Amino acid sequence: MTESQQPAAGSPLVTRADRERLYQQKGRVLWLTGLSGSGKSTLAFALEHELFLRGQSCYVLDGDRVRQGLNSDLGFAPEDRRENLRRMGEVARILLDGGQIVIAALISPHAPDRQMVRDMFQPEDFCEIYVNCSLAACEQRDPKGLYQRARSGEIPQFTGISAPYDVPEQPELVINTEFLSVEESVILIMETLELSGAASLNISG
Repeated sequence: MTESQQPAAGSPLVTRADRERLYQQKGRVLWLTGLSGSGKSTLAFALEHELFLRGQSCYVLDGDRVRQGLNSDLGFAPEDRRENLRRMGEVARILLDGGQIVIAALISPHAPDRQMVRDMFQPEDFCEIYVNCSLAACEQRDPKGLYQRARSGEIPQFTGISAPYDVPEQPELVINTEFLSVEESVILIMETLELSGAASLNISG
């Protein structure tokens, strides 16, 4: 390498393309949005496990876990929700640059905020997945007792009860967890990844 070919000071020597070649995959951000209790986290971790079994590099950004750490200073007012998504989008961008398949599972209730996140990425790098489940079914599941507390007024600004949820109008994929099993849902997402070239379609038994 001649002096003129040397990278500029501070420039990375390993690129996203280099990492994708090493991992034999295309980085992608899968943004799972839906009501609390719709199954976002369950689906995200099941998908991560499927990808891991194939030897693919991936990571889940789970909304609840992130709010306990990185975003512990944020509440649930509209401006805090927007900042929560902005930070998560930035983290997803960093992981994407590392060649990862990023699986973000957040309620993401407001359409303008989801659009803000989408605009952070190239169209081919972002896939919005609407985890569709009726409010009645989510309340019936209520694994953390949140809906009951929201109905009693104990939790203000709770999406679906005292705060709105904007149903995605044009997501890349809709998964109805009210009628599909986790396994069936994972297969649908894997087929989407296969079509995009992000992962090989070889569902483990």
